[in-house]
Amino acid sequence: MTPTQFQGLISGARLRLRSKSAFFATLLLHAEFVPSREVAAAGTDGERVYVNPEVAASLPRDVLDGLLLHEVLHAALSHPQRRGPREKKRWNKAADLIVNGMVDAAGLPTPPNSRRDEHLEKLSVEEVYTAIEAEGDGDGDEGDDLLDGPPSDAPGKPGKPGGSAQRQWQQAMAQARSVDAMSGGQGHDPLGAHRELQRLAPARLDWRAHLWRFLARTPVDFGGFDRRFVGRGLYLEALDDESITALIAVDTSGSVDDDAVRALVGEVQGVLGAYPHVKAVLYYADTEAYGPYDLRPGDAIPDPVGGGGTDFRPVFALVDEHEPDVILYLTDGYGDFPEQAPRPPTLWVVPPGGLEDEGFPFGEVLRLEE
Repeated sequence: MTPTQFQGLISGARLRLRSKSAFFATLLLHAEFVPSREVAAAGTDGERVYVNPEVAASLPRDVLDGLLLHEVLHAALSHPQRRGPREKKRWNKAADLIVNGMVDAAGLPTPPNSRRDEHLEKLSVEEVYTAIEAEGDGDGDEGDDLLDGPPSDAPGKPGKPGGSAQRQWQQAMAQARSVDAMSGGQGHDPLGAHRELQRLAPARLDWRAHLWRFLARTPVDFGGFDRRFVGRGLYLEALDDESITALIAVDTSGSVDDDAVRALVGEVQGVLGAYPHVKAVLYYADTEAYGPYDLRPGDAIPDPVGGGGTDFRPVFALVDEHEPDVILYLTDGYGDFPEQAPRPPTLWVVPPGGLEDEGFPFGEVLRLEE
């Protein structure tokens, strides 16, 4: 199987899951899937998800979707890192029992011989481990998919410290809750009261998470997508004609420091990497608009241009030219605003010491942290 074919399988699963759950689909967007023939079907070390490409290609679509979600939930809930000195096989069984309950709640099939227990699967994995320890090994062993490290045939990549990977998944969980709320879900998790999710207190939605939420609330994201594309095998590439454009403007009048510029533009590039159908164009601006610069994941951030006064009107005059779906403007807010609000939603990203919220005549205000 070629890398393109492997990515096609993954893209198809991500698209299909959108129709079932914004919460779960967002988690899949954050996951990095890596081919490996050393895993029986799939496994995770808590950072990446390893998938046997031949096995994945042989599975019915709904079974594949359930398998990928199963492993992503293990990673998102930090099951490999939380095991500690506990017996590995029993811990894996306890984690599988919980995750299978979540996969079933998403409307996807679980393995034929997997154990289900409506009471235990609502508990934390530590509690389930204790419960099945008292029972003995029992039945329903699905294999050992919680890995101590990457398989030897996986492409090399420096591993993240355990705490770093856990923090990233906590942030992904917070973003999934946020996107779920905006798409009409419950806003915290799709399963109601569930101790395993409650145990992991959601990461505080800092300005980065709010930025992701703003860019994710698009017509394409988790709604309005023609599902016939999935059956035709077009996957994410089918979104090219329905891409979302973000107009990014950065105030270079001297009131915004370079660290804030790098933080915002770098985070936007992270969004672009996770949501391939989102496109972004960048302008620097003082009393004029300088650009456009195309933004792509991993590219160097263009050197700022400008340094005069502050006038927001030149950037908003570009709306008819670019027809963006959303506008982000990094500024302290002290400048000349257009008389009329633009059609696209606007997010003002304001560093410490910037204009008070009521000073902005339109749009939503997001404040960078001290």
